[in-house]
Amino acid sequence: MDLANKKVLVIGAARSGIAAAKIAKNLGANVILSDAKENLDVEITGVEIRLGKQTEELLSGVDLIIVSPAVPIKIPVLKAASKKNIPIISEVELAYDLAKSPICAVTGTNGKTTTVTLLGLLLKEKFSKVGVGGNIGYPLSEVALEVGAGGCLAVEISSYQMEATKNFKPHISAILNVTPDHLKRHGSMEVYQAMKEKIFSQQTAEDFLILNFDDERTREMIDRAACKVVYFSRQRELAEGAFIKNNSLVIKFGGETHELCTIDELGIKGGHNVENALAASMIAFLAGVDVDKISGVLKIFQGVEHRIEFVREIDGVKYFNDSKATNTDSAIKALETFAGHIVLIAGGDDKGTDLTEFLNLVNERVDYLILVGDAAARFKACALEKNFHAEKILEAGYSMERAVELAKEISHPPQVVLLSPACASFDMYSDFEERGRDFKRIVNEL
Repeated sequence: MDLANKKVLVIGAARSGIAAAKIAKNLGANVILSDAKENLDVEITGVEIRLGKQTEELLSGVDLIIVSPAVPIKIPVLKAASKKNIPIISEVELAYDLAKSPICAVTGTNGKTTTVTLLGLLLKEKFSKVGVGGNIGYPLSEVALEVGAGGCLAVEISSYQMEATKNFKPHISAILNVTPDHLKRHGSMEVYQAMKEKIFSQQTAEDFLILNFDDERTREMIDRAACKVVYFSRQRELAEGAFIKNNSLVIKFGGETHELCTIDELGIKGGHNVENALAASMIAFLAGVDVDKISGVLKIFQGVEHRIEFVREIDGVKYFNDSKATNTDSAIKALETFAGHIVLIAGGDDKGTDLTEFLNLVNERVDYLILVGDAAARFKACALEKNFHAEKILEAGYSMERAVELAKEISHPPQVVLLSPACASFDMYSDFEERGRDFKRIVNEL
């Protein structure tokens, strides 16, 4: 990408935006970094920082706009830029233009972080240089430059990141599942799914797309794919792909069948993690990783922080941090991991999604429901409508400390205490990581 002497406007001064601004500056561009927030402490040598209201004046003389994932493309200044025919790309698109190694990209509503973390470890069994980045917390543009040529990139992609992409083309892509999420931003399930499908829109016959056969929305994406499609399934044996046979994870491809490990040997537990492992293994296999190496990594990988993460056992009660569950579908997967007797801490920044399936499982497996944050009132009302006992619903306001204190007061073996909010965190925390670490701090101080 030739940015020498170009005027580049970067919108959004979070991690990805800051990375894009620095890279554009190093490539010789004249860079302005803009953020609508006025109280940010941002300083980059050689980059002009503009905070506060974003008006059309920002667009004067601009040759290219790079957008951070958190910034919707529908904001007025970007609409004005489109009318002026100023090119708008995402930080992920910038990374793709800079990348000199093949990209293995994973998207989906749930399971992305676990799958990509596992994938990164699997790829290291073949490639000397492996970069893990994207929505997982490391700006992809930085990671792409660090890896350079001769390696491989394991990339987590969100629907936000795909809004302003046109040419992004991984060699291997995967869509794990599609369930309602981020509808406030995208407006409808149809638009949300379309953003997910952009991950394979530029792929050709030389590329691969891995799809979840068990998810109706992902299964039928084969009709719109120009690349080679391979499925994974936890529920049925496939003619080709990754699946479960005789309680073992199996890959069948090119007329050969390879047994990886049994479900019991798998280091990560739960049905959803079986799916994540199948997807990661299939990607790694297609990337050339030896089957024996895949088997070894699957047995030792223990998962990621904030995803059904064991924290501590107190008086026979185990505490689990599932702060990564920012939507109901993810929280359902956490509830399904335990047989029952759950003291559930839920709530937060309400996404307004349907609670029916989530609360049906709460009725089956939850002994006490402790609610926090903005979503507490709606969650309580819906739980009562589902006939969950009123005396077993406790409210902790906007205090994680109080929620954990209540959990400790009422829990006893064989119960478990589970933080699985089914909500975003922005009413109380900057992100789900901060929420999860605060929960762990409080539990460890009990």
